[in-house]
This record gives sequence, structure tokens and C-alpha cells, in this order.
Amino acid sequence: MKQISILGCGWLGLPLAKALIEKEFTVKGSTTSIDKVALLEKARIKPYVFALEINGTPDNLPDFLAGSDTLIIAIPPKLRGKNKDYADANANSFVKKIENSLPFIATSSVKNLLFVSSTAIYGDVNTTVNENTKPEPVTESGKQLLEIEELLHKNNHFKTTVLRFGGLIGEDRNPARFLAGKENVANPDAPINLIDQKDCIGIILKIIATNTWGENFNAVAPYHPTRKEYYTQKAIEKNLIPPTFNTEEASAGKTIDSDKLVKMLNYTFTNTTL
Repeated sequence: MKQISILGCGWLGLPLAKALIEKEFTVKGSTTSIDKVALLEKARIKPYVFALEINGTPDNLPDFLAGSDTLIIAIPPKLRGKNKDYADANANSFVKKIENSLPFIATSSVKNLLFVSSTAIYGDVNTTVNENTKPEPVTESGKQLLEIEELLHKNNHFKTTVLRFGGLIGEDRNPARFLAGKENVANPDAPINLIDQKDCIGIILKIIATNTWGENFNAVAPYHPTRKEYYTQKAIEKNLIPPTFNTEEASAGKTIDSDKLVKMLNYTFTNTTL
């Protein structure tokens, strides 16, 4: 029975762990909250309570990694609150936290690593982008994620596949509520780039099943109506107040191309109308 460690059993990591267990994997999962231990144990996940550190590493990190062929990093940079991960000498840096963990990952049993990144690494461009497009991130999270991608790919002790998700939606992240009732929303004619939680999990399972490592993949549903069309429709469907949009300023926004993923993994999106 193969074992996988999931760093971050949150919105994505927890249901992913459950899906892997259904496929007869053994799963170790991390959480920063001791209150979630019982939840993980109930799901048959071996729980580890720790947070990555900027000035060291958690004592139980080596045990968390031990015996696992694959490590999945599914934690976003913390960009709010007193412990936000700004890449600044005086603040907690997400890049530094991952960097501190690398020697332990490199000397562990981990041979394959999947890093959950974001299409934010492409920045603000008015074109269609694919994995060959030069990343030019403008947000703090995008900059840090790109730096981590590069750090992981450079390490030759394991093979890294990077999965760049677009906007995440699911049963508890209903897109109808994202912009409902808001006024003067920017970029009405920009395309949406979203992905359903079920497809996030399906794609990761496919990567593991096909042993596809050392790649970068964009992961966005092939459905790109304008923001105005999409969010107005979703608000109406849920009997919410539709947003109003600023049509006086030109819209800006990229379209994410996920054709590489579809072709290489032979993957079919389950939710293409979102």
C-alpha cells in the first residue's frame, strides 16, 4: 500500500486525502489546528499538527515525510493577519518556510512532489496564456509562488509537478456569492478562469495514477464567458442581487489555456459550465 503525505489538509487537501484513501493509499496529513485532529482521524488520515516556520522546521516534519513516495503541498501563502507571508526580512515569508523544509524533503523517502500553485504567476496580461508563456506576476502571492516553483524544480532529489489552479469553486464556494450585490465592479469583459474542487482532485489523482512528474500544468475549466455574463447569471440563479459593473474603463484579463493538461493526462473536465 503506497503512502502519500499531504501538507495542508484544508479546503483542497482534506477531500483529496479522502479520495486517495478510497483508492487504498495510506495518507499522512498536516494541519495547523489541534482541533482538526479528530476530523482527520475519523477520515483515516494520520494527523500531524504543525506549521511551517521561517526560522527553523517543525520537530515532527521528518516523521510526517517518512515512508511516503509522494508529497503534496497544498497550502497557500498567508497574505493576511499578523503572520502574513510577505517576502520581507521583517515578516514571515512563504518562500523561506518552503526553503527551510527542502533539506528534510530531499533526504526523506519522497521521490515525487506535487505543488499546488496558481495562475497568478502569469500576472496581468490581455491575452491567452499557456505553460510556455513567460510568468510576470504582479501580486505578492504570485511572486512567492513562482519563486517556490523554481526552487522545487531545481532540486534534483525529487521530481516536481506544479499545478497552477485558477479561481477555486465548490459546494462551499458558490460563485454566485463572490460578487453579488457589489457595485462598480472592474473588468466586466474579462474572461473567467475557474475550476471546480472535484476537478482539482480529479487532476491530482490522474497525475499520481499516470506517474506524470517534472511538469507544469495550468488547470482551469475550458469555459470563459465574461465576468459580467457569468456573475450576473449566477446571482440571478440564486435569487441574489446581481453586481453592477464599471463599463467606462477598458477591461483587462487573461484567458488560461489548459490544453497541455487535457492532452498529456487525457483528462476530461467534469464541470465545464461551472
